[in-house]
Amino acid sequence: MNTEAQNKTNKQIGKRVLICFLILAAGWLGMAALSSLKKAPSETKTVERALKVEALAVEPQDRPVVITGYGEVEALRVVTIASEVAGKVVYTHTALHIGEMIPKGETMFRIDPADYEAALQEAQAGVSQWENTVARLKKQMTIDTQRLKTLQRNAQLAKSEYERVKRLYDKNKIGTISGVEQAERSFNSVSDQADQMAQAVSLYPLQIREAESSLLSARARLSVAQTNLSRCTVQAPFDARIKSASVETGQFVSPGQNVVTLADDTLLEIKVPLDSRDARKWLQFEKIDSSQPSAAWFAPLKPVSCTIRWTEDKNGSTWTGTLDRVVTFDQKTRTVSVAIRIPAASTQATENRMLPLVEGMFCMVDIPGRTLYQVFQLPRNAVNFENEAYIVNAENRLETVTVSVKRVQGDHVYVKEGLERGNRVIVTRLIDPLENALIEVIEPETAKEPTS
Repeated sequence: MNTEAQNKTNKQIGKRVLICFLILAAGWLGMAALSSLKKAPSETKTVERALKVEALAVEPQDRPVVITGYGEVEALRVVTIASEVAGKVVYTHTALHIGEMIPKGETMFRIDPADYEAALQEAQAGVSQWENTVARLKKQMTIDTQRLKTLQRNAQLAKSEYERVKRLYDKNKIGTISGVEQAERSFNSVSDQADQMAQAVSLYPLQIREAESSLLSARARLSVAQTNLSRCTVQAPFDARIKSASVETGQFVSPGQNVVTLADDTLLEIKVPLDSRDARKWLQFEKIDSSQPSAAWFAPLKPVSCTIRWTEDKNGSTWTGTLDRVVTFDQKTRTVSVAIRIPAASTQATENRMLPLVEGMFCMVDIPGRTLYQVFQLPRNAVNFENEAYIVNAENRLETVTVSVKRVQGDHVYVKEGLERGNRVIVTRLIDPLENALIEVIEPETAKEPTS
């Protein structure tokens, strides 16, 4: 019983194994049949793709440095007019308004001169009075000097008479004692008159000097009166533009009160602050003359021509000025301010300039500096922040080189070291390019968008 059951079980297991094997064999044959139906793909060759860029063949050249700064146009001469005398304003110029022009010598305003005319007449009378006093004293001194001579002669004669009478009485007893005394009194009286006259004559020079001093004082008061009267009329000291005016007819003004501010537009100036490092490296100074006394200040600047552009129209109107001087040095901001002067003839509007250059315009100024010798000029985006540039080598492959940038100026950089004559520098902006990548140089007019 047990043997038969065991044989039956073994037969069932063998059947199952045979069935599994047949299924696997059928699957394998099916796969082989399907594989025989599939065609092998054609072989594709791998081709390296070139990076299209613009490149610039560079040559070393001498390049002048241009220092750019900004500043506001100002009138070189601005004068504030204040009233020098007190009084009521009786006249004002019809053009005494902000922005108007008043020619040189024209009366801007006038103060009531009545009080000052009276003061002038009083001063003139005082001068005349003291002139007469001096003349009188001089004439009186001449007369009294002559009288003194007469009195002195009379005194001599009286003395002689007294001595004669006294001698006759003392020796010969001729005459009387009263006659002697009378002669003595006459002598003493004439001598006293002569002494008084001598004293008066000796005081005349002092009296004349005192009178002359008073005359000088009176003349000074006359000069002040004349000056005050002239100050009642205020004239334009030059061809002036009115910057501010605070005076009206009928207004009372006091001495020292600012009433009008004038600007002279015949000469303009722009004060431009520059970085002290740029000033040290690139500004052109004159050679110091050893014969001149030394001074702890900057040497004179070379008067180079500067280009001026209004910031509201940088690509439009331009004007020309001249570098004049160093104005200030500011240690806090580390800037050196220089002045550029522009004559009125260079500021006017023309066919190419719709507006003139006027005070108040904020302008960009290009100042020619020293020259960079034998440098390579590249577009600014040709050198990255790590001072690296990309060139196309002889195998048309990208190569990274480290360069020495001497100056960044506008849209250009000036490279001194790291490049060689004839190098083709890639000017297309690249972001992390692959070193030794294949390069195809294209013409600028066919350039595409920047490549990453």
